Amino acid sequence: MNPDLDALQPYPFEKLAALKAGVTPPAGLAHIPLTIGEPRHAPFAAALEALSAHLGEMARYPATAGTPELRGAIAAWARRRFALAELDAERQVLPVNGTREAIFAFVQAALDRTRPARVAVPNPFYQIYEGATLLAGGTPLYLDCRAEHGFRPDLEAVPAETWRDVQIVFVCSPGNPTGAVTPIDELQQLIRLADEHDFIVAADECYSELYLDETALPPGLLEACAALGRHDYRRCLVFHSLSKRSNLPGLRSGFVAGDAELIAAFRRYRTYHGCAMSLPLQHASIAAWQDEAHVRANRDAYREKFAAVTELLAPVLDFPAPEASFYLWPAVPGGDDAAFARDLYAQQHVSVLPGSYMGRPGDGGVNPGAGRVRLALVDELEATTEAARRLRRQVERTG
Repeated sequence: MNPDLDALQPYPFEKLAALKAGVTPPAGLAHIPLTIGEPRHAPFAAALEALSAHLGEMARYPATAGTPELRGAIAAWARRRFALAELDAERQVLPVNGTREAIFAFVQAALDRTRPARVAVPNPFYQIYEGATLLAGGTPLYLDCRAEHGFRPDLEAVPAETWRDVQIVFVCSPGNPTGAVTPIDELQQLIRLADEHDFIVAADECYSELYLDETALPPGLLEACAALGRHDYRRCLVFHSLSKRSNLPGLRSGFVAGDAELIAAFRRYRTYHGCAMSLPLQHASIAAWQDEAHVRANRDAYREKFAAVTELLAPVLDFPAPEASFYLWPAVPGGDDAAFARDLYAQQHVSVLPGSYMGRPGDGGVNPGAGRVRLALVDELEATTEAARRLRRQVERTG
């Protein structure tokens, strides 16, 4: 077997299961999980109808590049959303089976092991960045996301000699688990660093449509390129998904867009990989990318939950004001995030994810996720607010 498999760390939810093993929560309280970022809102109905209407096309092999209609719908959406004057549906867009699969596959295709192969990832982070790097023979470079820098990496703190060994830099904006949004000037700073040191910028933007202020849309990497007049999006790729935007995590549908040379190489890799999206799923995806009304309704539902939960928890917990995504990132009393999560489960039957499980020791050997927990506000309003009431009760009870 591939010896790099031994370098993989347990997934955060494996660690959480071990943490909760042997704990018996109160039988009279229903379990409320705030752990997995799986949307519980109703999936976009028109997408499901399109899927059902085209089930007969399961009898056909799909093309790796997707249909022209799907690429066209994706390109049109991206041009509208990010004010792009140009995005070539044929050369600069590639449909994929969700961002997780695409991010993993892209690292395998892009990393050159014949030279130093570091991949910079935000810390804490979505663990697929690290796993993909290790299995491609690379070395993760953890860029700490601390409160003093708005829970975003401090790019200026990275020495030039470190950048020289970096081949890929991952950006996650809005951030998981922090919800932080990377400003357009920082994205442009990263683009300039990519030019200087010849690395690829890979932006995971799967939470881009879950923002709380309708007048403050999170900027995207291609938008930052376009503002610099770089319509070829050189060295830049974005990853988008319908999972969060349209509550369709089971559809496994997304896209990669940007630099045409990178897209062409990645398409070639995927032709051998054998991971083309089935035609019924492509029809469902077209319906989803062409509609914005359901996305606005989705944001409204999250906005209502954030308001209710913030009102309950702000008096007892410290957390950054949410900008986007569906997470809260509070600091826990006492600073021991794992102990807090275990006790909350034991006494209130609410599950949360310890922040240290999503990070690695960075500067000075300190894990920047330690002392915080991630709350995924994905359930319906009633269950989410009940979880917040129990969480507050736990904090007040333990002092």
